[in-house]
Amino acid sequence: MSNLIKLAKAGKITKEMEIVAKNEKVNNEIIRKGISKGRIIIPKSNRRETKPLGIGEGLFVKINANVGSSKRVCNLVDEVEKAKIAEQFGADTIMDLSSGITEKDVQEIRKHILKETHIPLGTVPIYQSALRALEKKGAIIHLDEDDLFKVIEEQAKEGVDFFTIHVGVTKEIVEYLVEHPRIMGIVSRGGTFLASWILYNEQENPFNEQYDYLLEIAQEYDFTLSLGDGMRPGGIFDSTDYAQIRELMEISKLVKRAWKANIQVMVEGPGHIPAHEIEQNIKIQKSLCEGAPFYVLGPLTTDIAPGYDEIVSAIGGTIAGLAGADFLCYVTPSEHLGLPNKEEVKRGVIASKIAAHSVNIARYGMKASERDYKMDIARKNLDWKEMIANSIDPEFAEKIRARSGETDEDEVCSMCGDLCAIKLLRDTLEEKRKTHRDAL
Repeated sequence: MSNLIKLAKAGKITKEMEIVAKNEKVNNEIIRKGISKGRIIIPKSNRRETKPLGIGEGLFVKINANVGSSKRVCNLVDEVEKAKIAEQFGADTIMDLSSGITEKDVQEIRKHILKETHIPLGTVPIYQSALRALEKKGAIIHLDEDDLFKVIEEQAKEGVDFFTIHVGVTKEIVEYLVEHPRIMGIVSRGGTFLASWILYNEQENPFNEQYDYLLEIAQEYDFTLSLGDGMRPGGIFDSTDYAQIRELMEISKLVKRAWKANIQVMVEGPGHIPAHEIEQNIKIQKSLCEGAPFYVLGPLTTDIAPGYDEIVSAIGGTIAGLAGADFLCYVTPSEHLGLPNKEEVKRGVIASKIAAHSVNIARYGMKASERDYKMDIARKNLDWKEMIANSIDPEFAEKIRARSGETDEDEVCSMCGDLCAIKLLRDTLEEKRKTHRDAL
């Protein structure tokens, strides 16, 4: 795929734009104009074939699922299987956040996910750079500036579609936090790596200082930049503070520089945000970044729900989507507790998918709710086979249905039995019609 923004600005409509327009149920020109203005992106490397996906203004809300190994748990087969499960249950993109045990482990997991999935893949390349620094120099604070960019280019050559780069973590913000500490400090791993490097070396963030070089690499491989929120709040009492907003102000300038270089870009956002602050956060980003697609983690509206954070995330994601967020990053039940297993990845995807679908119904009405209409007709008709077929997780719905011994032939379920409201009303109306016919 050639440089998409450049083509869109020239009035060209590509095959990718046509596919996205069809999937979004809009005309091609809406997609072209959105891309030319930077308000829509199609994250797709020119080194890999994936299903074209549109994210941004006027489009259905999308969701991302994170997978990836850690320094304590590293199993290639499991991580690839998690990625496939995420795709199966409706994730629009996957991010491989692998960080261990060795750099070779990270490379192998990414290679297999790229091969065995068919949706856009994102990474946070500084994780691999950090492993390289640990293996070669003994500490992350000894990161080689050149390796930061070398790893991006290595992954771009493999076909990674979008990269989270923490360009807005500046020396000024890091030094401010030293003097004005938060409760949770910096919870972004990539943000912390860079903050530690900045403090130890007393230098500016290389990604920020050499941003033009980053844009040159993006031009060559046509990947999308996801400008990471290294200063996202890690607790609701740190939300919407100076560090978070100052980083966003810096990112807003970098968004415009990316557009000038014809690079597709989106902006990452918080984080732990109380429900009443979510809307203003979305509006601030949309204003400062002139409508660039907004990619939010959650948001998480409370900090007391370990084991249930996929629910917290779905609540925050729904509020964020209604306020204008374009792209939701899922959270699993194991958030804040450990690495998610395959079942938790599935639960996280489904929770986020429900949030996105709820927003899409509110935004687009019947265009987004055809499946809900089919479900309602099936429920009205007590058509259990059709109800299960239209559910977000048919296998799980079937399991619940079957545990009390019900089959497709049984009209009612174990909740109400013969007192089923739908059955009672239907039978009453049928009896009334029969009485009326007999009277004639």
